Amino acid sequence: MANLKEIRNRITSVGSTMQITSAMKMVSAAKLKRAQDNILQLRPYANKLTEILQNLSASAENSSEGVYSQVREEKNVLIVAVSSNRGLCGAFNASVIRKVNVLIANDFKGKNVSVLSIGKRANDYFKKTEYNIKASYMPHNPSSVFDDLSNFEPVAEIAEKIMQSFAKGDFDKVVIVYNQFKNAAVQILTTEQYLPVLPPEKDGESNAKADYIFEPEKEKIIQELIPKSLKTQLYKALLDSNASEHGARMTAMHKATDNAKELQKELKLNYNKARQAAITNEILEIVAGAEALNG
Repeated sequence: MANLKEIRNRITSVGSTMQITSAMKMVSAAKLKRAQDNILQLRPYANKLTEILQNLSASAENSSEGVYSQVREEKNVLIVAVSSNRGLCGAFNASVIRKVNVLIANDFKGKNVSVLSIGKRANDYFKKTEYNIKASYMPHNPSSVFDDLSNFEPVAEIAEKIMQSFAKGDFDKVVIVYNQFKNAAVQILTTEQYLPVLPPEKDGESNAKADYIFEPEKEKIIQELIPKSLKTQLYKALLDSNASEHGARMTAMHKATDNAKELQKELKLNYNKARQAAITNEILEIVAGAEALNG
């Protein structure tokens, strides 16, 4: 009977866990819809703005405004690792941390690497390492931006500090590592160069240089457009990561719920078998006792 009680307790425990995972799946599904709408609306605008930025930066390489497109020797590298504030979303956070470690060990081996973590999970990991950002003027734990991503200003402040540090020469290259949203079940781990601004990719005649008429002057447009585009690029990465997080959590909780159902089904089967065996043993004992009395 002790075995039966243990199985009953496990069935109850699995049932409670299944209710929690099912509720978390529904919450993530509701949040995913809103996050998905936000990134799908911003992505075309951000991509077009980045394309314009690349063309303007390429034409301003020799001017003072082209500081964000200056390619320098890579001595100091900043990696912006975008994770989530919460767990229970599968390999979402682990993949970002693993990718950053691969970049440090391979691509930027021998260089002075700093990691700026946006998201508590990445911050908890890298704050214990030598790569955690040390500059006093840089944000050290900007994870609060995920509390309200509808507000662009906190993200713009982070981007502004990164741009200033690059312009002053504190960093020669800035890279963003984040999960790009594709759909609820698929997130694409992306490594994106943030600074210096890459020149436009030449693709046959499609990217032929056009003769633009600038109004106002080109320099003024570059001064306003480049910072705005870089801020939007970081904002897009955060929205992508936010939508990917909810998609990953919804998928993980869906699988956890299915596993709990299978485990509960198996436990109930074992419980019925053990109960049946106990009843059979009791009947055998009664029959054996009756036979002994008759014998």
